[in-house]
Amino acid sequence: MIKAVLSVFLVLVAVSSTFGKYIPKTGKRIPQTLSRGWGDQLIWAQTYEEGLYWSRSRNKPLVVIFHLEDCPHSKAVKKIFSEDNEIQKILDEDFIVLNLVYETTDKHLSPDGQYVPRIIFVDPTMTVRADITGRYSNRMYAYEPNDFKLLMSNMQKAKKLLKSEL
Repeated sequence: MIKAVLSVFLVLVAVSSTFGKYIPKTGKRIPQTLSRGWGDQLIWAQTYEEGLYWSRSRNKPLVVIFHLEDCPHSKAVKKIFSEDNEIQKILDEDFIVLNLVYETTDKHLSPDGQYVPRIIFVDPTMTVRADITGRYSNRMYAYEPNDFKLLMSNMQKAKKLLKSEL
């Protein structure tokens, strides 16, 4: 009886560990306040300028997420974004990440207006990739929770563009 209970317990532990949060190859990291809930195990740039510097020096694309803490659309996207292990892994390994709750003075980051949530890709040459868009014609860089296959596709596109420009 005890062996059966112990076996069931071990199976449950093994199964539950496979559904856990993404943990970087370098091990669990201390959550940063800069994540604002978008991925506590990711290393976030503090400012746009710092993100550009890291992007250029590490030769990785920069992902800039514009959002507001009290916006229901931002909250919905953040929930899906932070809970998707595949997105978190790709961002950790292949991108520099920055999330902003304020607009920057760089008008290239709002080519079709200032709205949230908005996700923009910037390549290491500091070029805003206006050609990597979401599915809406009136809010070209907006994503909703059901748009994450498109976001993953756009992340892959940003990586391919980086390789083709080398």
